Amino acid sequence: MNLLRKLLFPFAILYGLITSIRNFLFDKGILKSYSFDLPIIAVGNLSVGGTGKTPQIEYLIRLLSERYKIAALSRGYKRQSKGFVLADATSDATILGDEPFQFFQKFATIQVAVDADRKNGIEQLLGQQEKPEVILLDDAFQHRKVKAGFYILLTSYGDLYSNDIMLPTGNLRESSSGAKRANVVIVTKCPSDLSLDEQNEIKNKLKIAENQQLYFTYIDYDEYIYSENKKIKVDEIKSFDKVLVAGIAKPEPFFAYLQNANDASLSFPDHHNFTDKDILEIKNLAQNNIIITTEKDYVRLKGSLPNEQLFYLPIKSSFISGSENFDKTILNYVERSTTNRKLY
Repeated sequence: MNLLRKLLFPFAILYGLITSIRNFLFDKGILKSYSFDLPIIAVGNLSVGGTGKTPQIEYLIRLLSERYKIAALSRGYKRQSKGFVLADATSDATILGDEPFQFFQKFATIQVAVDADRKNGIEQLLGQQEKPEVILLDDAFQHRKVKAGFYILLTSYGDLYSNDIMLPTGNLRESSSGAKRANVVIVTKCPSDLSLDEQNEIKNKLKIAENQQLYFTYIDYDEYIYSENKKIKVDEIKSFDKVLVAGIAKPEPFFAYLQNANDASLSFPDHHNFTDKDILEIKNLAQNNIIITTEKDYVRLKGSLPNEQLFYLPIKSSFISGSENFDKTILNYVERSTTNRKLY
């Protein structure tokens, strides 16, 4: 695969040229971006693969939902529905996609919608009887058709965009120069004890501008694993024989956190739709042992595996430092935008 990627380098140059021209046309107003009269926060990345968008969106939901009516709008990757869908009691992961359905299940007070056309999705949300006061755009950094009011760019500690190149040789969706559109850059999945010297080294590598803020976060695992009607402390189950199942981009930290020498682990592609063959393989491997999966895989596996065996481990994004300043920055943006809207 690495050799094939290297052979495709000329296509990476071509792809980089195409995306650069596209961004130039949007920057100059030749291609039109649409703005909306409410606070819109876009969370995304420059690369393909897992940078921790879901826990970051959930962080914003927790921060804002007690003060404002929130809507989370996603593309709904690998869903089986088309067009705009507003989540309701009939929705599931096949209709919404795994991550939006996870938002819908966890946060009862917010609206969750999916639409590949974010402009149409926003218009549909604003046409609802209960209009949102803030919209969170999931994985929308390259969706230039909508001009968000605030951009949060994520990059993984182990895979910085400054060290990467364009698809298909590398993993970048657009040139690293696109980072200049971000108001905030967050380096995710860091070691929780990342030193100040290394933080400064990364800041220099990313070439953070004076008008941008930089933060470092790590994945914080829950103290419990959860089934439909039970929870068990992680410390208690680490010594159990179990099967670990993950359909995420980079499952190694999840496995390492839970695994002992006797455990079996199964890794599937990101956003994997589990087949009957997959379910049979998991059951045969588990026998009577518990099965632990990620939170977003749980919404797709629930109902296919025995409830008493199937558990999930929640995660959240935690700041190494500066969380108060980040919160203040987001709240000030939303408050300022909301106040300005009321004045006109």
